[in-house]
Amino acid sequence: MEATIRTFFRSPYFAVVGASTDPSKFGHKGAQTHSPLPSCTDVIPVVFAWYLSHSLPATPINPSPKTPAVLSIPTIPSIRALPKPQETSVSIITPPGVTLSVLKDAADVGVKRVWMQPGAWDDECVRFAKEQGLEAVVYGHEDELGYEGACVLVHGEKGMKGAASDKRGRL
Repeated sequence: MEATIRTFFRSPYFAVVGASTDPSKFGHKGAQTHSPLPSCTDVIPVVFAWYLSHSLPATPINPSPKTPAVLSIPTIPSIRALPKPQETSVSIITPPGVTLSVLKDAADVGVKRVWMQPGAWDDECVRFAKEQGLEAVVYGHEDELGYEGACVLVHGEKGMKGAASDKRGRL
């Protein structure tokens, strides 16, 4: 899974689907996990802020007119509105039924790398994403990363640094 996470961070652009400022929404609360790590249960703006705090160009995605911006960054309504989807790694923090729809849109527009946050995926989502032949499908499995799977707040730092190291090694 570490190599897959490094691949995810090789993109020049990032997006977070489900970013929300509405506390009643799944994307605001973040995925519920069984992890004792508090960082995986923090609110979604924290996940989106993680990208920004690491100087990664990130776009919040939320179709609701009630969420015109997250952390002062204007939202776009869907993956289909990404200016460069083939160059964008997408973190998904939505309920599994919504995630499947997001994955279908991602496949249609050529997104190559997705990270399904804890609670955002089920077996159908994982199967569909893998069938699309994406370069990177990060979701984690309890045998690899603990019950909740891969969380960018927990596993992102190491993956981002690994991707930078891989890039330096190719230069």
